[in-house]
Amino acid sequence: MRALVECDGGARGNPGPAGYGAVVRDADTGEVLAERSGGLGVTTNNVAEYEGLLAGLRAAVELGATDVEVRMDSKLIVEQMSGRWKVKQPHLKPLALEASRLARGLTRVRYTWVPRARNAHADRLANEAMDTQAGKTVTRGEEDPPAPERPAPARGEHDRPEQTGPPAGWTGAVGEPTRFFLLRHGQTAMSVERRYSGRGEVPLTAIGEQQATAAAKRLAGVDGITAVVSSPLGRARQTAQAVADAIGVEMVVHQGLVETDFGAWEGLTFAEAAARDPEVHRRWLGDPSVPPPGGESFDQVHRRVRRARDDLITRYGGTGVVVVSHVTPIKCLLRMALDVGPSLLFRLHLDLASLSVAEFYPDGNASVRLVNDTSYLR
Repeated sequence: MRALVECDGGARGNPGPAGYGAVVRDADTGEVLAERSGGLGVTTNNVAEYEGLLAGLRAAVELGATDVEVRMDSKLIVEQMSGRWKVKQPHLKPLALEASRLARGLTRVRYTWVPRARNAHADRLANEAMDTQAGKTVTRGEEDPPAPERPAPARGEHDRPEQTGPPAGWTGAVGEPTRFFLLRHGQTAMSVERRYSGRGEVPLTAIGEQQATAAAKRLAGVDGITAVVSSPLGRARQTAQAVADAIGVEMVVHQGLVETDFGAWEGLTFAEAAARDPEVHRRWLGDPSVPPPGGESFDQVHRRVRRARDDLITRYGGTGVVVVSHVTPIKCLLRMALDVGPSLLFRLHLDLASLSVAEFYPDGNASVRLVNDTSYLR
């Protein structure tokens, strides 16, 4: 018997009151064969997602299914169960092991990521379970239509979340935000000497490696992160790899997150660059359209980083993404979230290996939740 298993889980707060939902369908007709749902008390989103998967697999086994396609809108769990990402979070390991045990009782199991819009039935069951747990009266509506057969999305492909639901507080933002954990790379010899460090390759110092490890430990405790995306430069990739290993996801490189091209000023100190090109340096400090000799203006960086941000939202919409980059790209992302002018580039300080957090909502709203946190480095 071929079956489709659609499953979902969620928490109202992270952690917070949580529930799960699962639906088993006949793969050929779309007919609903079983529904499972339940409240989980207070736990995290990822635990609830795994509980939904377990409920769906158990129901499929009980129905005698042999060939199963599991569809979920949790990229983290799809990648972990497909064997492409490691499960390093201690609280998720027992759940993943139990899911693997259930899967071994089936002839064939494959895992497919789907956008939330295509997981509406399981999502509704999870929300009803949370409502019931909270003592609310649940009114069942019409049955969800059968899930259409469509090709599985390419790995890494994400649709933006639906713009439904109540506003997220007084900001009026609607929908599930994409949360960017903005991490500056660790210390290098160039940063110690306070030299312009743009496109040149310079490795982390021993202290920089320690900073990367500390940042990785800090982020490993955050739930809901589905990807670690890095600038292509080595110092960022070193930092990002430590984070990816700690979280148990793959590290992806994005060219749009590279540092500013400082051109002829690469490797110079502030004073040396000012002495070399006094007039250009003075204008550069006050006009974001002015590039260093042979380099890239801040306006050019801003446009490049905006394209990168939009691409990441398309890929990972509605989830948490660690972005490991450099001073200017991170400031650009914070500037976008705050909707302010280029003066932020000169007035905001970001330490090495510091963490900032910005959320971008599907309706165009944004929120900055943290700036330049270095508490975990002490």
